[in-house]
Amino acid sequence: MSTLVCFHAHPDDECIGTGGTIARASAEGHRVVLVVATNGDHGEIPADMPAGKTLVEVRHAETLKSAETLGVHRVVWLGYEDSGMTGWEQNTNAGAFCNAALEEAAQKLADVLREENADVLTTYDWHGGYGHPDHIMVHKVGHRAAELVPVRVLEGTMNRDQIRRGIDAARAAGLIKEDEGFNADGPADDGNPMGTLESEINYKFDVVKYASLKRAAMKCHASQLSDSGFFMAMDDERFAAQFGNEWFIDPKSNEPMREGWIFE
Repeated sequence: MSTLVCFHAHPDDECIGTGGTIARASAEGHRVVLVVATNGDHGEIPADMPAGKTLVEVRHAETLKSAETLGVHRVVWLGYEDSGMTGWEQNTNAGAFCNAALEEAAQKLADVLREENADVLTTYDWHGGYGHPDHIMVHKVGHRAAELVPVRVLEGTMNRDQIRRGIDAARAAGLIKEDEGFNADGPADDGNPMGTLESEINYKFDVVKYASLKRAAMKCHASQLSDSGFFMAMDDERFAAQFGNEWFIDPKSNEPMREGWIFE
């Protein structure tokens, strides 16, 4: 069996981006380790925040519950502060992940890769999917750590063409109005369109069988993902259709997108 290390920026990113891959790998008998760069300090503060609890404490607990749901064997926190979205004043905080020393952060991740004798590391595409400063830093730190401890790297991304098809289908089904819905080709947090074009993606992983676990893990993050939100409002069939595949770039490959698996 192999060991998969999934490196993510914030609590809840693990289930949205790689929840199906984690669940499938674990179900097939592989070891899965989740590394979370930040504490999620600047996420949404829920109206029902428990008395005496901080948002960081709540999000830590939610992540551990999500990890258990997906079958993660170990969770590691790098302990950096959430940098907030592009342009927020938190971007300048000394403890923000976007301001971390690259070598120091990469060594922390490399230590985990070495301890776990990792076979595969997942990180993010060059702009972290949508340009969040912490996601971009995950890309940089992940690649540097893989230079320190050689390991196969796959970059998780969002399929922009699939997002567009999903929005068109929602409009056709009357779930959203013609003038409503997210513009997949519009500027995201860093001014670039969200995700990656299908023509630039190397792998599609079929995780339809694990879509229910992925959704259950999302529900663990109740402080950030409400039942009325985009992810949770879909029925099970539409959710599986939209999120039953996960998309990865192999930075060492020029091959076109194909169905495959993370341990090929």
